[in-house]
Amino acid sequence: ASVMAQDNLSVVLHAQGDLRLENRPIPEPGPNDVLLQMHSVGICGSDVHYWQHGRIGDYVLKNPMVLGHEAAGRVLKVGSGVTHLKAGDRVAIEPGVPREMDEFFKNGRYNLSPTIFFCATPPDDGNLCRYYTHNANFCYKLPDNVTFEEGALIEPLSVGIHACRRAGVTLGSTVLICGAGPIGLVSLLAAKAMGASQVIITDLSAERLMMAKELGADFQLTVKREDGALQLAQKVEDTLGARPQITIECTGVESCVQTAIYATQSGGVVVLVGLGAVMCTVPLINAAVREVDIRGVFRYCNTVTKMTRTLEPTPHCRSRDRQHDDRHELDSDLRKITEQVQRNRLWETSCLFSHVAGYVGNFHNFFYCIKMKTK
Repeated sequence: ASVMAQDNLSVVLHAQGDLRLENRPIPEPGPNDVLLQMHSVGICGSDVHYWQHGRIGDYVLKNPMVLGHEAAGRVLKVGSGVTHLKAGDRVAIEPGVPREMDEFFKNGRYNLSPTIFFCATPPDDGNLCRYYTHNANFCYKLPDNVTFEEGALIEPLSVGIHACRRAGVTLGSTVLICGAGPIGLVSLLAAKAMGASQVIITDLSAERLMMAKELGADFQLTVKREDGALQLAQKVEDTLGARPQITIECTGVESCVQTAIYATQSGGVVVLVGLGAVMCTVPLINAAVREVDIRGVFRYCNTVTKMTRTLEPTPHCRSRDRQHDDRHELDSDLRKITEQVQRNRLWETSCLFSHVAGYVGNFHNFFYCIKMKTK
């Protein structure tokens, strides 16, 4: 059957708690767009938050919105102005597309543009649907050795890369990561790939810390809810042998932000990746008198091209077993996270995949399961 004869089943959020499966028209690509048949789409914590609360900060759901922004698919059609992609290409999608050439675009920080289009952020539709159009310049060809599922994971991995860039992770850096959920794990991968010599990671969950160890964390520290921020900072120093130069905070929990500041060495950097309450009490004077820089992270920019190139095998190793070549450690670790996700061990935070080119109805069951696990 022709593409146009098939259903474009879409997961649409109408209001807080009101999630529906709908057939929508199959869109036609504009001159600079491509029409994609979606293959794998992750469920991010933001998707779940919009479903449960109807808003994230200033982004408020006012009209029905298609969810999904961690995605990979296959090109079906290309617009008249598109020359670098063709039908049949497998691509990863960067969900943030600048709408105008403003000062942020010109400075290379287009993620901060106030008018940016971003999938599944009100009022912009996402790509948890069978067919979707996207700006071709923000679709990136996947190497043959990278699966669609791994291609979709490039999006959350970009958050970790951007966080490590903002932190200044480099050869020999010592790093504390607060939180071993999916974003903490991709930050771990990025920190190691960028040269961090020692990474210590904290979490309440022993299971998550086990996964972090498998992915290369040098030290794992189990947090107890009764631990105070100063107490936990001291445990970090005792375990590492010194205060870390960099802390990447991935939980958004107030006590963890406090720990991040106390734990970081004087002159170091704290990067805030996790988003929590609008107002947060932190030891700001402690950071000020020790010249601890506190830096924010908002999504990412200029990451996906480097990611796809990093994951592509070199001619030298194409004939060799990939797992024996150091250049493929990141690819192998992406696969570990994918397998972990598919075993449903990270449901409560992020990234359960669905093959949306097939039947999408199981998403209703998935969100029901999420609801049960978060009660």
